[in-house]
Amino acid sequence: MLEAFLVSTGVVALGEIGDKTQLLALLLATRFRQPVPIVLGILVATLINHSAAGYAGAWVAAQVGPQLMRWILGLSFLAMAAWIMVPDKIDDMPDKPPRYGVFVTTAVTFFLLEMGDKTQLATVALAAHYPSLVAVVAGTTLGMMIADVPAVYLGQLAGSKLPMKLVHGIAAALFALLGLLVLLGVGHSA
Repeated sequence: MLEAFLVSTGVVALGEIGDKTQLLALLLATRFRQPVPIVLGILVATLINHSAAGYAGAWVAAQVGPQLMRWILGLSFLAMAAWIMVPDKIDDMPDKPPRYGVFVTTAVTFFLLEMGDKTQLATVALAAHYPSLVAVVAGTTLGMMIADVPAVYLGQLAGSKLPMKLVHGIAAALFALLGLLVLLGVGHSA
């Protein structure tokens, strides 16, 4: 359970750096200058999104045999390693103030932007790999918060000072390592 939590936290925290949802956090922070409702909106959106993704991953693991699941997971992690090297960008948000407040705007925008995102798909794969759904969702949520909360509080300074290629390279290497370990049958199996 601890391994699932720690791996999920680390993989998503690194995978989120430079991701479009982190860029959204930067954008919201500079636009609305209200960090608490932005952070709470990110937390709520991530918990809902990653819980659904975790359940999907656990369901897939229950439907597929262990050998096929090992190949699906291994190849999924390797695909994530390649995908993470593709930088994200988001379209400009409108300049008008949010109609439903900063919290609701953040929660809805984050939830929608996270659909089909790398970190959501990583949550599906991690939940399919590890038997503890709670540990995976808690870890992936913490990973998102580790990456996004500083972005909210530091604004554009954090985004412009981090060496994105290095961070993406480390995250890609972690995904590739996970993929290879799963394909080789090392560690927990589905």
